Amino acid sequence: MEASKKEPLIITDKEQMRKWSRTMRSQGKSIGLVPTMGYLHQGHISLVKEALKLTNLTVVSIYVNPGQFAPSEDLSTYPSDFHGDISKLMSVPGGVDVVFHPHNLYDYENDTKRNKNDKGACKNLEGKGEVVSCLEESGMGHETWVRVEKLENGLCGKSRPVFFRGVATVVTKLFNIVEPDVAVFGKKDYQQWRIVQRMVRDLDFSIRIIGTEILRDNDGLAMSSRNVHLSAEERRKVLKLDFQFAIEVDLLIACSHTFSMRKLKLPLSLGLLRKELPASRTLLHTFDC
Repeated sequence: MEASKKEPLIITDKEQMRKWSRTMRSQGKSIGLVPTMGYLHQGHISLVKEALKLTNLTVVSIYVNPGQFAPSEDLSTYPSDFHGDISKLMSVPGGVDVVFHPHNLYDYENDTKRNKNDKGACKNLEGKGEVVSCLEESGMGHETWVRVEKLENGLCGKSRPVFFRGVATVVTKLFNIVEPDVAVFGKKDYQQWRIVQRMVRDLDFSIRIIGTEILRDNDGLAMSSRNVHLSAEERRKVLKLDFQFAIEVDLLIACSHTFSMRKLKLPLSLGLLRKELPASRTLLHTFDC
């Protein structure tokens, strides 16, 4: 007989999320966090399964963060299927305890200038000489950013100058709200994983950061929520990309927010990549930048 599926508690309010976590911790329970932007696939589910092994309780956050998108990027078209996400999470053996699904993590009660019905639509400021995120463009009043200054340079950081400060900032907010013991990230977003590790070390977060291995579709493409936008021809092109490590080597990156190929020089962090990626065979390690 099939075990009944566990329906997670859905929390949308920051204070309620913090209260739940502190109540559970007061009972001696450990908490794992899996941060996501939703439109879950089996790669995300593998993160959830890893978290379930490590802690008593598991929280999955679903939040599309405007702070990591530039106005010229795909915030408005990022795929979303919240009900489908809940169904997938309920199919995981053991289930998750909480889905933290805030409407707006940057909606501060004393901010009277902003229209509360504005969900963060982002206009294109290209050509105005400004390097800002959709969060700043929206006029929400948020001013504080977390930067990991050296690791955010190069790779995806070269083509997306606001991306990693947005990631580091929203992850910091999630850590402060959920207060987890463990947080699980995928190594597909390798640079992001390393940045979060360094941020946790440098800022003395008492949180264990776990990285899980890449999951791929049957054709070999690394699983990504944005893959839904790729045509068959674009998938074929991406799969032809090859890493060839040498003293001087170029890294071909499929940046899935534009689905265009960019040729970037590897930074000095090549040694870190070599630890994770085999040099002897053809593969695609997709940085979902």
